[in-house]
Amino acid sequence: MVSSDQRRRQLAREKFERQQQRREEARRRTRRLAVIIASSVAVVAAIGAGAYVSVDGDDGGDKKTADAAASPSASPSASESSVPEPAMKIDKKAKYSMSLKTSQGDIAITMDAAKTPHTTNSFKSLADKGYFDGTKCHRLTTQGIFVLQCGDPKGDGTGGPGYTIPDENLTALGKAGDDGSVTYPAGTVAMANTGQPGTGGSQFFLVYKDTKLPPSYTPFGTMDEAGLKAVKKIAEAGVTGGAADGAPKKTVTVEKAAVEKA
Repeated sequence: MVSSDQRRRQLAREKFERQQQRREEARRRTRRLAVIIASSVAVVAAIGAGAYVSVDGDDGGDKKTADAAASPSASPSASESSVPEPAMKIDKKAKYSMSLKTSQGDIAITMDAAKTPHTTNSFKSLADKGYFDGTKCHRLTTQGIFVLQCGDPKGDGTGGPGYTIPDENLTALGKAGDDGSVTYPAGTVAMANTGQPGTGGSQFFLVYKDTKLPPSYTPFGTMDEAGLKAVKKIAEAGVTGGAADGAPKKTVTVEKAAVEKA
């Protein structure tokens, strides 16, 4: 007999999985459109036409479709791998810490480079460049799953660093149950992705209450007690408009992010 709580969590998981699929389809349409326009420009240039077209990968109509598909979920749009993953520079045998100074309180996160070297290295590389500074945590979910999602420079769930990193440490939370999920304990920090393997970028989510999800999101860190308390207060304030999933009512801005060897 499936309880109402289990059914609600199942429906929540199915919802964001459908959203992930719609976003992926929207991105494919946008990329195809960009290729078609770029090809047309090349033909025009070849025949000596005295005009040019600036292609930025967006089209008015397609952008609306992509925006609609990019509703908040537990994963970001996958960034096209237009740049390589950062060269490995961290000490894989060491532990690292990430500090997030936010408008709603400081959050300290411990990371284990031995278990998540690619993730840790990527976060250090991005933080050293000030990538996260001034970004907003764009998504809060208060029903079904309990996460605050951050790390998107666009602030709408579609941004990324231009490269992807491999999944890591996926067995850390145990074997999936009959419902295909494992429990991400409160305090866990994990990578968001499109639902497809190896599609992590810069977006991550902070779990403020035990949450059941498929074991496909790299768990790479753990919040300290003060950080978890800060995220819980953000969650208590709710979502803008009174929804259960969307932008947090309390605006959360990452003022400064830093990753250092512990």
